[in-house]
Amino acid sequence: MSKLSEKELKLYASNILKDYDEKNPGIIFKEKKIISNDDALLIQSNVARLRQMRGEEIIGYKIGCVSKDTQKKMGFTQPACGYLWKNELHNSGVILNKKDYTNPAMEAEFGVVLNRDIKPDLASFDYILQSIEGVYPLIEIHNLVFYGNEPYGAELLANNAIHAGIVLGPETKISSEKVETDLKLIYDNEIIDTWTNKIWPNDMLSEIDWLIKEQAKKNNYLKKGDLILTGAYGFPVPINEKKLVEVTSSAFGDVTASFN
Repeated sequence: MSKLSEKELKLYASNILKDYDEKNPGIIFKEKKIISNDDALLIQSNVARLRQMRGEEIIGYKIGCVSKDTQKKMGFTQPACGYLWKNELHNSGVILNKKDYTNPAMEAEFGVVLNRDIKPDLASFDYILQSIEGVYPLIEIHNLVFYGNEPYGAELLANNAIHAGIVLGPETKISSEKVETDLKLIYDNEIIDTWTNKIWPNDMLSEIDWLIKEQAKKNNYLKKGDLILTGAYGFPVPINEKKLVEVTSSAFGDVTASFN
């Protein structure tokens, strides 16, 4: 049950969107206001409605904070989720401006695209696997800023899980056969993070059933063509003075972005 009134929820949402548009995401939390995780999700949904009302298009969802360590750091007992926006989707090779972000930080991860509308009551692992058209390596961009008090979970949720964009790599048509891959995050030819022995589909799809159920609570239903970010294995890493970002996967290809 919300601890905030409808008026307060709308005010939070309008202020958060204003800050985001002005490239100062999360400034409202400098006031050290305390809100619950449940209210933060309601604020996130209100911001999404405001963005839709002005013509922006939701193209899918992100799953975040999949590791227990990250959940503990954020004060969660489950993953986090956020919306993906068409105007923040970029193709590999894009050149972006650091000034459009606040402390831009990257994660290496995989995304999947759905080939049919999802029925939550059927969402077994096999059903989810059969609902996937293809898998993509990708770079997820974040505004890595927190102004409130620790843990930062509510602030993260209210700010759309600090999501700021996606750079999408090539599609690989999926199969049900197990595929082993590595995944690397590289800045200016320096390996920043690397993960090995990741297995398709188990390691990539383990939290999608949670996302399906979580969105169904809000009467949001995953549909054909949705892009789902399956969750990163680490924590976002600021690029600081670095310019070239690469994510490489031995099984699923590579994706690059440059930041001026």
